[in-house]
Amino acid sequence: MVSGNPIGKTRPNYLYSVISVALVLFTLGFFAMAIFNARQLVHNLKERVNLIVELQPDVQKSEIETIRQGIEQSPFSIAGSVVFTSKEQAAEIMREDFGEDFLKLDLPNPLYDVLTFNVRSAYLEPDSLKAIRNMLVEQAGVVDVYYQEGLVNEIARNIQSISLIAIVVLAFFIFISVALIHNTVRLALYANRFLIKNMELVGASWEFISHPYIRRGTMHGLFSGLLASVGLFLLFLWIQSDIPGLRSLVDWVGLIMLFALLLALGMAINTLSTYYVVRKYLKMRVDDLY
Repeated sequence: MVSGNPIGKTRPNYLYSVISVALVLFTLGFFAMAIFNARQLVHNLKERVNLIVELQPDVQKSEIETIRQGIEQSPFSIAGSVVFTSKEQAAEIMREDFGEDFLKLDLPNPLYDVLTFNVRSAYLEPDSLKAIRNMLVEQAGVVDVYYQEGLVNEIARNIQSISLIAIVVLAFFIFISVALIHNTVRLALYANRFLIKNMELVGASWEFISHPYIRRGTMHGLFSGLLASVGLFLLFLWIQSDIPGLRSLVDWVGLIMLFALLLALGMAINTLSTYYVVRKYLKMRVDDLY
């Protein structure tokens, strides 16, 4: 007689399966989180690059304010980053950096009043910075605009290289994760291979046989994703407590999306792997099951 629950007789140790899948997802999530935080760090570093607007000696305060507001309201500048430094303040800074001998001669101050500001990371490209410089130089009262062009070019090259390597390594990790999870599911169902085949031999449909296994596989994938997400979150809190500077880099939306992705990935891979393994056993001959 066909039981209403075809998986009730033989119960493999699914706990090991859930933990194994959770460890695989944890490793994948840790690598993804490392890449994500590295990109966030690069993003913050890019937005700390200063652009220096050198002002003419005879520029009026009203003109300085007009230039400052224009930069502040532009789409390329970071809000609140525009700072005015007078030539007297600049001389004092230079004196603190290089000692009292700096400008000790009774000579006119050779420095200029300047405005410094930071650009958004999306604009930290050589072509974009050149366009910003050309636009500002055309304004009345501006002598020139300076930035570390070599540093900007180096950042752009490094980001391209790191992004390519990260994509390749992440794709490799995803492939390995899928293979490991599939193998774990296959081993978990191995003990039930005869029961699966017997259900077919006594007339049960493939859908009837597959449904409880697929449902259980989906739930196990959900549990594995939850375990991996909780583990990653606790690890993240621990690292954050040791490195307080990371708190400013936290993107909680991105972190929540990563945890949701781990849940979805665990459920999807477990469900598809369970479906594939059950169908594989159903297609096999009885002699091949030994």
